[in-house]
Amino acid sequence: MSRANHQARAFSNLNAAFHKTATLGEAQEHQGLPEIIPGLVSTIIPTYNRAEMLIQAVRSVLDQDYRPIEIIVVDDGSTDDTLAVARNLAAQYSNEVIVFQQRNAGPGMARQKGLEAARGEFIQFLDSDDLLIKNKFSLQVDRLRHAPDCQICYGISHDHMIHESQSPRAEPTKGTGEFHPTLFPRLLIERWWSTNTPLYRHSVLRAIGPWQSLINEEDWEYDARLAGLNVKLAWVPQSVSIKRWFAIDQHLSTDGSRDPIKLRHRALARCSIYRSALQAGISPESEEMNHFARSAFLIARQCCAANLKEEARWLLDLARQAGSLDKRLLRDIRVFAF
Repeated sequence: MSRANHQARAFSNLNAAFHKTATLGEAQEHQGLPEIIPGLVSTIIPTYNRAEMLIQAVRSVLDQDYRPIEIIVVDDGSTDDTLAVARNLAAQYSNEVIVFQQRNAGPGMARQKGLEAARGEFIQFLDSDDLLIKNKFSLQVDRLRHAPDCQICYGISHDHMIHESQSPRAEPTKGTGEFHPTLFPRLLIERWWSTNTPLYRHSVLRAIGPWQSLINEEDWEYDARLAGLNVKLAWVPQSVSIKRWFAIDQHLSTDGSRDPIKLRHRALARCSIYRSALQAGISPESEEMNHFARSAFLIARQCCAANLKEEARWLLDLARQAGSLDKRLLRDIRVFAF
């Protein structure tokens, strides 16, 4: 069977996965969305039980040396005083901070709620435990204005391991210390920036459809849809943001190799990422696609251990089709198939 026929069969076999996540990759309806205001940067901050850190995150946006800005805080069903703190910030900075509330549905749905209210020409996503460096917007907006063919601008981000030191690590996070013209192919290996790193043009986000109700790898899946459009990236070689890690934190990614719900969401995300890679024309023979195929096989094994047979089948088919796997792994797939 030809490679084209193999890929066609993969699409057919993976349709069940694609249809599990409603509207995945579909164009977003523009009716009822606010009119975009030129020059405005909208920062969307989802938060859940992070009252003190939310104050710090909002302050890092208010301290930006760029205006105009708006800050949209979306409380994702907090059970502590986070919502009260957010509302106090909105009262204190009524010209720039607004607050929404929703039942607990995860960061993707919270970001989408904020995005539907955002009026900015540029969009910044910021998790409530992270920080922006004060010249982030001025650097990235200026770069995008001088690169009209680019849809996203990123800069250098840093990890801050709170339990190890009192200052952020000097080295750049993942791939943010060098220029990449597009998100793919490296995005098949890892999400090589943090959520706080890029600044997006609002218009391109409206083209890829909404955030999904995934609680694992939802940010990777979202950026992959942008990568599927082969959008061009701009880069500023300056520090722009800080990703903070806490020793006692339980992130949504915790236990993602055993928890059945999280594994299911990872499987759905990986299927969508694969579809975006095919849309972008990434070669099945590329090193990155082969890495992605091997990782899909690993998650398939984890799904099988968690009795997620349907999800395991999606990922096994993906692993067969995505890359030129070595004979040993192909033999393992045949043994593992059920």
